[in-house]
Amino acid sequence: MSPVMNAPTAHQLELRLQQTLEPVTLEVLDESAAHHGHAGANGTGSGTHFRVRITSHLFTGKSPVSRHRLVYDALQDFIDQGLHALAIEAKVPSP
Repeated sequence: MSPVMNAPTAHQLELRLQQTLEPVTLEVLDESAAHHGHAGANGTGSGTHFRVRITSHLFTGKSPVSRHRLVYDALQDFIDQGLHALAIEAKVPSP
């Protein structure tokens, strides 16, 4: 299968993050169209560049790098399928 056919969707990423990180808030944006022609773009304008804004209690006590690692770990199989770039904003819920 070509990478285009395996390209993940924002909905798939959102479902995975809901299941693994139990977010209080979650927004997954597909920004692939803005990167058309850049390295890692698949030519379809979707499924390669995403922004994740997530707030989870599972991030409590973790450094920003550790929070990002949790997100990357949750999405690793999508990265293997062609997700090229992931911008992450990972926060702890306000008290």
